[in-house]
Parts: sequence; C-alpha cells; structure tokens
Amino acid sequence: MAARFLAILANSEEPLALSVLARRAGTGSSTTHRYAQSLVQEGLARQDPISGLYDLGPTALSIGIAALKRMDAVEVAARHMKQLAGRIAASGGVAIWTERGPTLVRWYRSAYFSISSLGLGDILPLDNSASGLVFQAFLPASLIDAARRRQPDPFRGAPPSAATLDEVREACFAELTGHLLPEITGQAVPVFDAQQELACVITTVTNLGQAGTPDDRSALFETAKAVARETGGAARFA
Repeated sequence: MAARFLAILANSEEPLALSVLARRAGTGSSTTHRYAQSLVQEGLARQDPISGLYDLGPTALSIGIAALKRMDAVEVAARHMKQLAGRIAASGGVAIWTERGPTLVRWYRSAYFSISSLGLGDILPLDNSASGLVFQAFLPASLIDAARRRQPDPFRGAPPSAATLDEVREACFAELTGHLLPEITGQAVPVFDAQQELACVITTVTNLGQAGTPDDRSALFETAKAVARETGGAARFA
C-alpha cells in the first residue's frame, strides 16, 4: 500500500494535498494520513509545514537518482526494439551519435519477410535517412556540420530546410522513402535520457515499396514511450 502512495507522489507534477492523495489512491483520509506519515518518517516523503502538502522526500530522490545512474537508455531502447521487430513487418534498431554521424548499434531483422542491407555498425547518412533528420533536429549545428564533413560524398544529400527540421522537432518523428535505399521507407523517433537530452534514435525500415502505415508509426511511438517510462526521459510526442 505504501508503494502506491509513493508512486502517486512520484508521478505527480506538483505537491499534493492529503485529500488529493487519498482520492488518487482510492483510500480514506485516515488510511492515507497514516501511510503518508510513515513515508515522511522514512524520508520517502515530506510534508510542507505551512501548506501541509506532500511531496517526495530526500530518500526517495536519492533512490531515484541511483536508479537513473544504473539505467542505460540505449540498452532499454534495444530491448524494446527487439520486441517491436518481432511484432511488425519491419526491421528496426537503435542509432547513436558518433563523430561520423548516426551509427546503428543495435539491429533486429523483422520476424516477417524482410530484405534490407542495413546492419550493425552501419553509419547512416545525415540527409538521406530518417534517423539523420532526427539527429539534425535535436543536436547542435556544430556537431552536424563536423559529421557532414566526415561523411563520403555519396552520403551527402541536400541539407534539410529549417522548416523541415522544425516539423521533425514538433512531431518528434521523421519518415523518408527511397532516400537511403531504393524502395525502403525509414521511420525514426528520438529517445531522451533522464536529463532530457537526446540519448539515441529508434528507427524502423519497411521494404519493397511498402510505405510506413499509421499503425507502424503508432507502434514506434509506443515503443519510445515505453523506453521513456523506464529511463525517466521525456516523452515529447502525443
């Protein structure tokens, strides 16, 4: 029961009155007060002496920080992308940023019929891949420019317009067809870490001219949300 109250405080965006805490927990005021005070005694919650509102205490914050230090957003994203590739007709994986640009550090073949020349360790083009657009939307221009100079000429496309990057930023999503490989549709979504910085990008590719469906996009978003819930990162998409 105490864990339920602690979870309510952790998921609240502001301190809570006892009545609000009781309503969200579905318990009576006396029960809520008893458990809330036990959490205060353990340092897991604190009560403002003036307003009487309850919030997370120093012990809870310390536990949360320790957990975040142990959490690797890339590994969490990889686990979820492996599951996703087993459910939909698209291969997928995780890309991180390196000095040469987006780099696939995890890659999982679709459980269904799939043809794709992408593989673990591949560098993705900045301008001709959905992952590249997402990285460009959320990373400093200086990093992008340095990577673009290191990428070979065949990789280089026309840099996206400011309007295009604004759209990617707003939607937290990018999709390109036939840019990276013929007949290939790529979709990409950012993953943010606990400091709300871009940790990696999760991406899927659908082949043989099959454009990404709304269901595929929803599945990718839901995967990103699941990663965010585990890592404490921001879920900036609807």
